[in-house]
Amino acid sequence: MAAVQVVRSEWTKIRSVASTVWTLSLALVVTVALGMLISALSNSQYENMPLRERLSFDPTVISFAGMTLGQLAMIVFGVLVVSNEYSTGMIRVSLAAVPQRATFLFGKVAVATALALIVGMVTSFAAFFLGQAMLGSHRAGIGDPGVLRAVFGGGLYMTLIAMFSMGVAAMLRSPMLSLGILMPFFFLISNILGNVDATKKIGRFLPDQAGSRIMQVVPRVGDDTPYGPWTGLGIMALWVIAALAGGYALLKRRDAQ
Repeated sequence: MAAVQVVRSEWTKIRSVASTVWTLSLALVVTVALGMLISALSNSQYENMPLRERLSFDPTVISFAGMTLGQLAMIVFGVLVVSNEYSTGMIRVSLAAVPQRATFLFGKVAVATALALIVGMVTSFAAFFLGQAMLGSHRAGIGDPGVLRAVFGGGLYMTLIAMFSMGVAAMLRSPMLSLGILMPFFFLISNILGNVDATKKIGRFLPDQAGSRIMQVVPRVGDDTPYGPWTGLGIMALWVIAALAGGYALLKRRDAQ
């Protein structure tokens, strides 16, 4: 099957599954809504903040406060796009129609990534502008130094989270197992490793810890991270490449089941 036909087929699969559409919608709504709420609260509490917090106050990051829950939806989207093939038994039909497994997998990833990128960019820009509206006099402008990079990077970050999840799902095949590993990893293990002094130097190189640097404009007081925003996103991209490569290697070796 030609690559164009594969892409068209994968697009039909994704848009016909309600759960994938809902998770992308949820990513947008939750990220924007929570970002607006935290921005409004931060604006009202600014005068009561300790001096150290004021010095590190980053209006752009505040508007992305909902990104934590938004990335949860992106993880679910990435997992479902790949693992639905196995949970429904469609993988046998898909591989019979597209025996070239690289074409099959990367056609699926390409379509899902394009969707994640569109939703991620819309979410990031909407979260920024609506969040800044809530911050009042403490807001940042899109033309301020580093802000456009951070907002654009927020969309890329959400896209890479989805892609990483696709790679993990391709390796594990099971949606429950994939989510059972990814959820604790991003919402518990990564945060612990990134904030405990004994493991901080290792934790800062994990995909979410490194990638989220792209959304920071104002450096934190005492922050000694040895890389900048784009390098951090590059580290995250390497994790994504490794996950997708692992997914393809296992797909190539295993029988369809």
